[in-house]
Amino acid sequence: MKRVVSASLGSSKRNHQVITNLLDEEFTIERIGTDGDFDKAKAMLRSLDGNVDAIGLGGIDLYLYADGKRYAIRDAKKLYDVVLKTPVVDGSGLKNTLEREVVRYLAHDAGLSLSDKKVLMVSAVDRFGMAESLHELGCDILFGDLIFALNLPIPIHTMRSFRVLAKALLPIVTKLPFKILYPTGSKQEKEPSESYTRYYRDADVIAGDYLFVRKYMPRDMKGKWILTNTTTAADVADLKERGVEYLITTTPVFNGRSFGTNVLEAALLALLGKSWEEVTPQDYLDVLKKLDYKPRIEKLN
Repeated sequence: MKRVVSASLGSSKRNHQVITNLLDEEFTIERIGTDGDFDKAKAMLRSLDGNVDAIGLGGIDLYLYADGKRYAIRDAKKLYDVVLKTPVVDGSGLKNTLEREVVRYLAHDAGLSLSDKKVLMVSAVDRFGMAESLHELGCDILFGDLIFALNLPIPIHTMRSFRVLAKALLPIVTKLPFKILYPTGSKQEKEPSESYTRYYRDADVIAGDYLFVRKYMPRDMKGKWILTNTTTAADVADLKERGVEYLITTTPVFNGRSFGTNVLEAALLALLGKSWEEVTPQDYLDVLKKLDYKPRIEKLN
């Protein structure tokens, strides 16, 4: 049996474990949170190194992307460098392939037209493939990177402006302590603030990282679509209560839980038997096709 573990900086309350079969191979897939404790995360990575088939780096991205260029987050690199033997991924490779394909599938196969939708993309630098695909479909996108990551009420309305700003800021932002950019540990359990309700009210679709989606999510989400992943059963119940119409997760559901892209990418890497550097986007697309993978589309209201 292959074992894949996501070592996450996130809350341990979101831990999950499943046993599943992928292309006739048994897998144990597990997510273990370290409540924002970097030292604890490093210790876990050392203990997993050489003892599992692949590791996902959760609750933090190793790379952020803008217009074909990638920037390493300094704190994530410190975690990544701890692992010397086992393949380790952060999910960014899959985001750049799977999530582009999900947008295409929704528009062309699932009959969920997105081209006429107003989209609030809570963070595009960690999901550049999704952002580009939505832009290519003709969606009216508000890029919320400055709002959701830095709490600066500056909406970006065009892809061109987003690209220029991302190129200017990412070399600086990626050097900041990660806890400034993204909720870790117990901050993930904090009740959403309604500071930026107007951006949700004006959007038809809220897309991107779920903890960013939740960060400023208002009580009234009637008729909204959420395009994300990593939702727990409690998250789904909360979205239903708020009136969300559709929940679409880009990663599959295992026992009621959609894992993060880092977990799925680690599982695919274990299936492919390649190092991260050797895997191509086509490798991911080919194995996803063999798995007959489809995004989860759940009508909540």
